[in-house]
Amino acid sequence: MHKIYSRPRIRIPKVLINGEVLNNHKNKKIAKIIIILIIAFSTVKIVLDAVYPIFDTLCEAKAKSIATIVSNEQATNVMKEHSYDELFTLEKDNNNNITMVKSNVLAINEIISDVAVKIQEDIDNRGRENIEIAIRQFYWV
Repeated sequence: MHKIYSRPRIRIPKVLINGEVLNNHKNKKIAKIIIILIIAFSTVKIVLDAVYPIFDTLCEAKAKSIATIVSNEQATNVMKEHSYDELFTLEKDNNNNITMVKSNVLAINEIISDVAVKIQEDIDNRGRENIEIAIRQFYWV
């Protein structure tokens, strides 16, 4: 019988360490596991790097939204307790024209401090807010 095609096989010598032959099958398994772990950690890193700016922007927008809502609510609540006449005094001349507007600095400072304290209390009482990331935000659509 004639051989149509044949080539000699390459024989790789066995590696000896401390007089023992390395188990090639075991080394292949370890190499595969290491490569899989490297790919897995790289994938996680890439995904987290992509998600972080989106998440950061959403958190900042949510915090501004909460702060605006709380400050408006608390300013309205505090101002319900006060009237314009408490804050300002109008002085008029003989012709009933306004000549001077005096401000009551103590009442104004009290309102400012009350608003700030109530805003902080409301934000502290709210606790944590949930933030969700829509899949479409990954595609910048």
